[in-house]
Amino acid sequence: MASQFTFDFNPVSAIVADAVGRPGQRTFFLQARQGSHMASLIIEKQQVAALAASILQLLEELEREHPRLPAVDESISVPHLQEPLDPTFRVGQLGLGYDERQDLMVLIAQAVPEVGDEQQDDLQKARFYATREQMRALSEHALAVVAAGRPDCPLCGQPIEPEGHFCPRTNGHAFPLSL
Repeated sequence: MASQFTFDFNPVSAIVADAVGRPGQRTFFLQARQGSHMASLIIEKQQVAALAASILQLLEELEREHPRLPAVDESISVPHLQEPLDPTFRVGQLGLGYDERQDLMVLIAQAVPEVGDEQQDDLQKARFYATREQMRALSEHALAVVAAGRPDCPLCGQPIEPEGHFCPRTNGHAFPLSL
């Protein structure tokens, strides 16, 4: 029987969430490698932030529920995106779990459905098994990458462009905000 996953790396040799481009024009990628095989997926900035927070939350839950697990080594180095950045699909949904038997975290990414796709079974999917150390490193790096973007306006929450920002909440009665 054929695998239902376009990529099924158990375990990954490297996994990273990173961005390419200048703030405001960045493209975010989720990339995993297993030996010579590589999967590059496009992911939204908000998905990267949510994934990073979810990983940290799951790690805390695992420490609480499984106190006998060895501590996570926080000195693991973060891999870099590798060329070619030829994405297989754009991520629509992410799922995160834990395989207790292998002591590996599991990340499942599913493609955004194309127009006219009614069948969820036909969507491309990727499954990546990674150590808790790899996932903590992914999470911490992802949070730094997200934070390195344009700052948000404290009034309306929209990004402040390098050339400035006219906030709609000031109703035209304030000077433009700038970086």
